Amino acid sequence: MKADTYNQDMSRRTVLPAWLVRPIEAFTRTEALGGGLLALAAVVALLWANSAWQESYRQIWATPVRVGAPGFELNKPLLIWINDLLMAVFFLLVGLEIKRELVAGELSSLRKAALPVAAAVGGMVAPALIFLSVAGGEPVRRGWGIAMATDIAFALGCLRVLGSRVPTSLLVLLTALAIIDDLGAILVIALFYTGQLSVAALAAAAVLVLGLALMNAGGVRSPVWYLFAGLFLWLAVLKSGMHPTLAGVIVAFAVPARARYSRNELIVQAESWLRDARTEDSQVAGRSLEALRYCLRECESPLTRLEHALHPWVAYGILPLFALANAGVDLAGVTVSALATPVAGGVFLGLFLGKQLGVIVASWLAVRAGWAELPEGVAWKHVYGMGLLAGIGFTMALFIAALAYGEGSPLHQQAKIGILTASLVSAIAGVLVLGLAADPSGDRRS
Repeated sequence: MKADTYNQDMSRRTVLPAWLVRPIEAFTRTEALGGGLLALAAVVALLWANSAWQESYRQIWATPVRVGAPGFELNKPLLIWINDLLMAVFFLLVGLEIKRELVAGELSSLRKAALPVAAAVGGMVAPALIFLSVAGGEPVRRGWGIAMATDIAFALGCLRVLGSRVPTSLLVLLTALAIIDDLGAILVIALFYTGQLSVAALAAAAVLVLGLALMNAGGVRSPVWYLFAGLFLWLAVLKSGMHPTLAGVIVAFAVPARARYSRNELIVQAESWLRDARTEDSQVAGRSLEALRYCLRECESPLTRLEHALHPWVAYGILPLFALANAGVDLAGVTVSALATPVAGGVFLGLFLGKQLGVIVASWLAVRAGWAELPEGVAWKHVYGMGLLAGIGFTMALFIAALAYGEGSPLHQQAKIGILTASLVSAIAGVLVLGLAADPSGDRRS
């Protein structure tokens, strides 16, 4: 009787097609390796900031960097260039990932999106409420958004540690959850961590956004033009009072997500071009091969091409550099009691406790109500382990902490302690739970 019930339950679960799983597995491999570099950079930052060379750590990130011509130049510390400009590229990649999932991925239909959306929303609301419950008054309460964010690179890196014992469908589910989580963090930054606004700069930004939309509608397919316009948009958003990284997301949503040619069209055309390429007329053969190369390129959307081009740079370069510049916390005099401060304690409880509670409860309610279903191979013990891994905040949490409290302030340092501690504990607990939940046979069902 139990076997029949199990088989009926499994038959109702979502089976992921190979065409969806393969690119996500490639994506998670890059994220996993990037997560390792991110962890290494964070460790180096901590050791450097607490060594005999700690003064050099502070000085290098405070080094002024001037860009531009006399009379029109930007003069900012190196740390701000990393957090404002390079992280705009990270947000561009996040925006591309979100749009891809909305167009043709796990968020492209209500049925497929229901479970990751429910898990992500629960994993954002519960941490914020827990933080606010222990934060007290202002200015501590400004950090309520810190515990809402999940670091996709670290989380997927932890899943990769378990190898084939983790269902592929769990990788897909965690990826979708983290992408929705990033979207929520972007909205929080835009709505609640924005300074005094400049109407003139906002008007300039609006004109540039309209230009991006017209480029998309007019069939402009080269990502280079969108990046060129995006640089001016970044400047306008920077001057507007909103955080300039939001420009990256806007540009991402303007990049075309549809391929010019379908796979079937390529096959039909390729047969004709290959016949022509065999001719003795070198000009005809050359034109045919050039047409084939163009069609092969245009069978991949500009969004996908740009995402593939940016992903290694962000995973292996920008995010580790961000961690190196931001994770250095002076631990002199820091004890376990440091987590008892409202900021550090609120962030820790929000990430470690709030994330797991929010993810598991919201997921259970969505499945119980019939709005969603568990993917094949994923059990509730896997969802709980995923909720623990969602408590790895790191990149986005550090980013929001700097916006909430100001770079280098005492409250910012307390928030860093809470983020690093919660991320470490969540990672260890998540790997242990998923390791115990793994099928002893090592069968990785997808």
